[in-house]
Amino acid sequence: MTTDADVAFLRLSGSPFAIGRGHGEALAAPLRSFLDDSVCRLNKVMQDPVSVAGLRPLISAYRAETAAAVPRLAEEVEGLAAGAGISEEEAWLLQLRREIMGYRKVPTAGDCTTFARVGTAAHGQPVLAQTVDLNGDLDDRISVLEVAAPGVDRRSLILSFAGLLGYLGVNSDGLAVGLNLVLGGEWRPGLPPYLAIRHLLDTSSDVTEALETLRGLKLASSRTLVLCDRERVAWVECLGDDLRVMRATEVAHTNHFLDPDFAAHDELNVFARNSSVRRLEAARAGLAALPATADAEDYFGLLSRPPICVPDTGDIRRERTVAAVVMLPQRGELHLRPGDPSLSTTRVFRLQAG
Repeated sequence: MTTDADVAFLRLSGSPFAIGRGHGEALAAPLRSFLDDSVCRLNKVMQDPVSVAGLRPLISAYRAETAAAVPRLAEEVEGLAAGAGISEEEAWLLQLRREIMGYRKVPTAGDCTTFARVGTAAHGQPVLAQTVDLNGDLDDRISVLEVAAPGVDRRSLILSFAGLLGYLGVNSDGLAVGLNLVLGGEWRPGLPPYLAIRHLLDTSSDVTEALETLRGLKLASSRTLVLCDRERVAWVECLGDDLRVMRATEVAHTNHFLDPDFAAHDELNVFARNSSVRRLEAARAGLAALPATADAEDYFGLLSRPPICVPDTGDIRRERTVAAVVMLPQRGELHLRPGDPSLSTTRVFRLQAG
């Protein structure tokens, strides 16, 4: 477990290909070593072994769907490959790792706890905060990207793992996007949710625009996105081609569906559901106990406590907390604690002016 890891910080701009190339050049050695580590560590966490050659048809299908939906990001993946000196299939594999893993039916203790508050509940300082719970020991693969979206005056701070173009982040218009894994429906070739989040940050100025854009996308797999701008908060549960939205001044979400219509289609196993319910209750209670004047360190205090913070059991196949993030959309700030947030120190990343 990495408790206070180095975090690469990359400022990227230019054409989509140039952005990808800069990303790849900066992280060429770690990306190559990750690809060579049991195929992005997939063979350390999956029951059936995979290979790049064997995954070629699946990669091709996702690539085609992504290129049709967001051609800019497809060009960026090409640039990533060129910059890192890897094949385009390998660059796409870095984007598709979670889709290839698919549903996981093993008992687990976590997979992200997310909350957000705005308005008087946040004393006028909107916040979106979450743990990042992943398997594969990915806390040694964290980077933060500051990306200038081509053709518009908009920049984003993106939390990334091992070459991902997107995961979660905040943009210069004051929109922040977080996420939770939920399991349901058919997972199929489409736009991976991590890349959808990057697309929302590149193209949307607020929650309303992000929701409109999201409704036009064919997502590859089920997720909950938590959206926060200077005035509004919403969670969006995505199941197949359907969305359910809940708006409030304060929201929390974990890994089970909260919408009654979607709950009947929840595929989360009983062990994971019990963990999800406990973490949701802890998040709601913790938020209720925090004053509206709470700052980033107060929110990290909540994210660092069990059951919200999921400890390392030593099993690479099990999800654990590999990072915690507090985003302040009005300030354009992303506060990060890499690894176990109860053991690491806070790094603050701010969007560059103009």
